[in-house]
Amino acid sequence: MKTLAKLVLLLAVGTASIAPAAAAPVCLNSYYIDRTTVVDGKTILFRMKNGAVWRNTLRTTCSGLRFNGFVYTLQTAEICGDLQSIQVLHTGEVCLLGKFSRELPHKS
Repeated sequence: MKTLAKLVLLLAVGTASIAPAAAAPVCLNSYYIDRTTVVDGKTILFRMKNGAVWRNTLRTTCSGLRFNGFVYTLQTAEICGDLQSIQVLHTGEVCLLGKFSRELPHKS
């Protein structure tokens, strides 16, 4: 019986070690954000002071976002994908940020 329990424990540990770890969310330091551009009701581009551009695709469409803009409240100096919410100006609608992805520079 003890051998069976050890085998089950080893299998559980082995399975857990090969399961992919959840990726940590991408966070942007708010000090380095130069400006944001709302592309549509689901996409915001965060343009950084160093020229990098990060795209955030919101979890759901946020109506009024494109025309009214947004604000966010930070608890730290970072804004993090999949953890942060934004609020649409004038309507008060609250929407959740999705994952951040780095935009590749366009070649001229």
